[in-house]
Amino acid sequence: MILFLVDDMGLMDTSVSFVTDAEETPVRHPLNDFYRTPNMEKLAAAGTRFTSFYAHSVCSPARASIMTGQNSARHRTTTWIRPQGNNSGAFGPTDWCWTGLNKDSVTLPRLLKNAGYRTIHVGKAHFGPNEHEGADPLNLGFDVNVGGFSAGQPGSYYAEKNYAREGTTGQVPHLEKYHGSDVFLTEALTLEANRHIEESVQERKPFFLHMSHYAVHAPFESDPRFAENYAQSGEKKHAAAYATLIEGMDKSLGDLVEKLNALGVADNTLIMFLGDNGSDAPLGPVHGYASSAPFRGKKGTHFEGGMRVPFIAAWAKVNKTNAWQDKLSIPAGTIQPQIGTILDILPTLCNLAGVTVPDEMPIDGYDLTQQLAGKRHETRREDFLNHFPHEHRSSYYTSYVNAGWKLIYHYPVPDKGRRRQNPLPKTYELFNLKDDPFEKNDLADSHPEKVQTMLTALRKDLAAKNALYPAMGTQELLPGEAPEPPAAQAPAASSATLPPFVKAVRASSHELGNLPVYAVDADKTSRWAARDGSFPQFLEIELQAAQQAKGVTVSFRNKTMIRYTIDGFGPDGTWITLVDQSENKEKVQTVTHSFDAELTKLKVTVLEAQTGWATITDLQIGK
Repeated sequence: MILFLVDDMGLMDTSVSFVTDAEETPVRHPLNDFYRTPNMEKLAAAGTRFTSFYAHSVCSPARASIMTGQNSARHRTTTWIRPQGNNSGAFGPTDWCWTGLNKDSVTLPRLLKNAGYRTIHVGKAHFGPNEHEGADPLNLGFDVNVGGFSAGQPGSYYAEKNYAREGTTGQVPHLEKYHGSDVFLTEALTLEANRHIEESVQERKPFFLHMSHYAVHAPFESDPRFAENYAQSGEKKHAAAYATLIEGMDKSLGDLVEKLNALGVADNTLIMFLGDNGSDAPLGPVHGYASSAPFRGKKGTHFEGGMRVPFIAAWAKVNKTNAWQDKLSIPAGTIQPQIGTILDILPTLCNLAGVTVPDEMPIDGYDLTQQLAGKRHETRREDFLNHFPHEHRSSYYTSYVNAGWKLIYHYPVPDKGRRRQNPLPKTYELFNLKDDPFEKNDLADSHPEKVQTMLTALRKDLAAKNALYPAMGTQELLPGEAPEPPAAQAPAASSATLPPFVKAVRASSHELGNLPVYAVDADKTSRWAARDGSFPQFLEIELQAAQQAKGVTVSFRNKTMIRYTIDGFGPDGTWITLVDQSENKEKVQTVTHSFDAELTKLKVTVLEAQTGWATITDLQIGK
């Protein structure tokens, strides 16, 4: 068995079309013609592809769900795991499972290992933080680990950099023999996977390979083997590099199939191909129609582009007389329109291997055997719960898909308008995905009865999974319930230290206690500080009234590589991006940005920095 998992690969990051018309005929879109994935095309032609396959919107929850067959609301790893520690967010549940999986977790590799399979992990793990058991896949039931550790991305894809960012920072482990060579990370992992497949065959042991590529996660470094294919594409540097990562991943798939055929085990080997969350292609607005077009949104958002992923299942070589293929029939070229989810992987593979899941372990997924055969699973629930009580591109929300309808509930936490959240200040969004799969028409206001029906089902499902919720202080926020009015609190900064035009200053809440200064003082200076790695962080100035802002000067502690954005909140109640340095690769210390906008708030959001604090040294008002 091979589970071929691609990091941050969305539904549209391929030349294979997963979008169909009313007759279930594939429909191509521009992104299908931009990307080159011939080996995915071969796999889809040999097996079954799903048009509605769901994953959680960020990686660690999805990966834990694949390993356990449980929804993230149940296993409680509900956001990405930061290697350095807990990143719950300002209003996230304090007891979420930020330590990830452990030696006692009942996992897919552990179940297969106990049944006699050699279990091999190659590539990204991201199952637990530093100094915890989940950081090492060997603690989770794998016999072999190549490349897996606590980090969610590689320091670099280049062997010339030893697969590290600076020194050994973010270095992918176990690949020392490639250091200093020209072997791209995707290729190195493929070579290692093929080596372990061959060893398993020589030992005459069935194997389970978790081929978990770091591609196509950032950093968007171009794979030189394919760069020429996109040199004249017209796309920006990072978008072209992303496409090379896609093509390199696809070559890896083809190389694995070639190895299986050479070893004579292709007709005994099932391949499941999927992404772990929606696309992160650097192609446009986070919540718009760009990276996942025609779907809306991307990784980390509550829209379909954040949760719909490619899924293909096929035997590496079709052989109708093979006993395994008789047990799990997968007709060539089948398109399956019925919903599937990452929760279905464990029960499907366990059934194929004849493995019994312990009775005391609740499973939220379904066996896909009937659906892989091109049939409907008549008894499965056609729903998917994506519970995200944390901060990210979309923050503090629960989305629920049920029988073609989708409800998104946004929890009423403060400061809900920041840049990477849903730009619509609404509590509910409702979409009829059967008629409107691309989420263009919000029906919440015109269908209040459907909102209530879906909300009741959403709440019931959360309760059944014993979910944790966002909280304001000691008050847990439940869907559909208004929070109690907060008790009077001291202002964020003493008014004595603020210039007349400033009402308040806020910084990332879990850092406030460590800040030497967090108010705008007499020289209009405010300061923000962050522990290394605890990003994103923000510094926000709220004005007494709407003012015409002409520019801002921002200083950082040292001249350092830093990625940041500057956003303004207008009197019309919406955030606008004034400065976007989210893909900045230059070292800066002090920088001035000019603009002309009427604002009531200004926010600097640091997405990544090497260390330290940020200071707004001059906010130019009315100049």
